[in-house]
Amino acid sequence: MSSSIFNNNSISISVSDDESDELGRMQVRVRRKRKKHGHNRVRTELTQRLIRWFVKYWMLLIFLPASVLLIFEATRIGRKPGLVVNSEVNEVKKPSFLGNSELSKVKEPSQDKNSNLNRLDPTTHVVGGVRERCLKLLPAEELEHLDIPVDGESITSPVKRLVYIADHETPYGGENSTLSWQRTNGTRFNLFTGNQTLDEREKSFKVNETAVVHCGFFSENGGFKISDRDKSYMQTCKVVVSTCAFGGGDDLYQPIGMSEASLKKVCYVAFWDEITLAAQESQGNKIDEDGFIGKWRIVIVRDLPFVDQRLNGKIPKILPHRLFPHAQYSIWVDSKSQFRRDPLGVLEALLWHGNYVLAISEHGARSSVYDEAKAVVKKHKATPEEVDVQMTQYRQDGLPEDKRFNGKKALSEASVIVRKHTPLTNLFMCLWFNEVVRFTSRDQLSFPFVLWRLKVLKNINMFSVCMRKDLVNSMGHIRKAKPLTT
Repeated sequence: MSSSIFNNNSISISVSDDESDELGRMQVRVRRKRKKHGHNRVRTELTQRLIRWFVKYWMLLIFLPASVLLIFEATRIGRKPGLVVNSEVNEVKKPSFLGNSELSKVKEPSQDKNSNLNRLDPTTHVVGGVRERCLKLLPAEELEHLDIPVDGESITSPVKRLVYIADHETPYGGENSTLSWQRTNGTRFNLFTGNQTLDEREKSFKVNETAVVHCGFFSENGGFKISDRDKSYMQTCKVVVSTCAFGGGDDLYQPIGMSEASLKKVCYVAFWDEITLAAQESQGNKIDEDGFIGKWRIVIVRDLPFVDQRLNGKIPKILPHRLFPHAQYSIWVDSKSQFRRDPLGVLEALLWHGNYVLAISEHGARSSVYDEAKAVVKKHKATPEEVDVQMTQYRQDGLPEDKRFNGKKALSEASVIVRKHTPLTNLFMCLWFNEVVRFTSRDQLSFPFVLWRLKVLKNINMFSVCMRKDLVNSMGHIRKAKPLTT
């Protein structure tokens, strides 16, 4: 204990050392507490300010990132290349008319890492926890020695011979007369198709050893004119890969992935009209003196029989047996796609390996034709009136709501068609074409009906979307085709 004493009328105050220390500690605690309280107040005000700002501008915070993402995706779509974008000149081997290989200069698109063009990587999927390739092709060395099998027509086939209905003495003559007749009788039947009655339609589905059927090319004046030079070339084809672009709608994508052996045995034929020819020439894509652009033999078709360019495109798509009379096999590829596999390898994988005569890509989104009809109308692919006429007729004919016929998915996407040319498959395609002409150009709607009616055709391979993606690089349609006006 210590003390301090002041004299001269002063007051004496005694303070212990312990009390002095205690007061000091209290003052420190007070100062510290005040300091902490001030910090919390600032933080609270800042938090409240951020909350008020977020409530006021939350829509802007969402809108800005969405706008940036939308602009980015739009620029990616806009970078899809056409036939020639910053093109480079490459040398490719092209078979001449005489069968010899020769070199020709061809303009081919440059690679764009953001597009599907010229991709050869396989498409895969997971099966039982293991990733596998969707389309199982033979090894490259086996493809080089793969040949077209020599086999006669099966004696068990219910159709042995096909007779096509034709009229070589039609009274309707003159240039473009088929379009005039089409406008006169108010239907899409014309001099190219013949005027199939409902009674003839019904009889055509009755299978006999000799089948008599409408199958296009009804009259000499019906249109779809091809030069004698091109016809001579087409008669040499045993296996053909074909596509078409009418009305200038799509560019031409060079096929890739084939073996040297296939290149010598397979014809690649692209059908163009004069509109597409002019559009491609304006882009600098010229047909050489032998009629080729790259690997494609370009066949120019004049006097197309239909105003609807989609319907004109069904002729090479569905009726290759009428265009290539000596072909044993054909592969159809829509113009929006680039074929990227060996043709003989595809025939082996999709037909020969499973003893199929027809392989067609199934629909990825739907299975019922009636559901597809609703989707066609909703997407404005056809008018509600014409779709209703078709579905009403199919219901009257007894087409069920089933999503599978003969164990196969009922609905096809049909952008890739692989088939053997036999009397039975030829009959199937003729019946399909007649339905497309009678009703709508959406061939997905008529395929299930023909499959259901022609029950004798059972060995069909409805291959998966995964396989279709392995067969082609999908580029999408470049532009809308121009309709005929004359």
